[in-house]
Amino acid sequence: MTRSSIITIGASSGGVVALRSIAAALPAAFSAPLLVVLHIGALRSELPALLNMAGPLPAKHAEDGDMILPGHIYVAPPDRHMIVADGRLRLVRGPKENSARPAIDPLFRSVAENFGSDAVGVILTGNLNDGTLGLFEIKRRGGVAIGQNPNDAAYPDMPRSAAEHVALDYCPPLADIPELLIELVDQKKGRKAVMSKTSPQLNGQQPEIVNNQTFERPITVTCPDCGGALKRFEVGSIVKFGCHIGHTYTAEILATAQFEEMEKTMRAAVRFLNERGEFCLQMAEHGGTVSAASADDWHAASKQALDRAYKLRDLVEQEWLTPETSGRRAAASEGGDQTPPLE
Repeated sequence: MTRSSIITIGASSGGVVALRSIAAALPAAFSAPLLVVLHIGALRSELPALLNMAGPLPAKHAEDGDMILPGHIYVAPPDRHMIVADGRLRLVRGPKENSARPAIDPLFRSVAENFGSDAVGVILTGNLNDGTLGLFEIKRRGGVAIGQNPNDAAYPDMPRSAAEHVALDYCPPLADIPELLIELVDQKKGRKAVMSKTSPQLNGQQPEIVNNQTFERPITVTCPDCGGALKRFEVGSIVKFGCHIGHTYTAEILATAQFEEMEKTMRAAVRFLNERGEFCLQMAEHGGTVSAASADDWHAASKQALDRAYKLRDLVEQEWLTPETSGRRAAASEGGDQTPPLE
């Protein structure tokens, strides 16, 4: 095995604790750079300061054009994707990926392209599945793919997705990851692949018939961020969607984003109906003199709007089927038995 010259780590929920644990266990003489993405959005981040307090390696928010120095920790800053290009760090405010910026996939892809078999990718605790596609690229180009043991993760979705879709080289608990990284960098540990699980392909569906009404399939699925048409891709066993602007989603994250947008739209409709009810009531109290309509007509319109607002609110608050999360719930209830054998 060739010397691993760069380490990339992706984390989301629960990631601060996990990253501090790794930083605390790495020695000052660690000879590879670590590039870290934590899902923080546009919020202020104190992660470099926390990592500096945890261990001996210097940590900082990456700056555009930074040289990548061994023994340093570079953290993606708020609202910027961190990538590698021409041997330096670059910060870009590109389209969100998997509804995140910074996102893990852009960093992992760029490191896979620039470092090939010298790259190590690590997926830690987090919700949903950002990082799986990027880790797939690292593995595809001969790098080392590591996923935290899902049973050990505070939030197991991300490492479980990595285990299901990428042939992981290692799947250790968090406490064993620092020593594993040290051994990889020092060329002391061999690699053995863990077989991944593939997801069954989805069959096309016919138009749905509900209450004797046929709903034709839409021409395309649109992007929740910009409304543009989405194109479907398949990367290994992962289904991915992307629009021409550059927003990308795995299938599960797209489903979640669609549901959130639908709920937002429906709640806005409830608000508009409430406002219409209030407006019509005010016109009724005014006596209906602003038009030929009588006060009774305005009262009737107000009652109709409020009745429909209540019905729509009841619809929004009903339980919805969410297959995008049912797999994770089932795995959690079964103690994570659906993951591959763990090291």
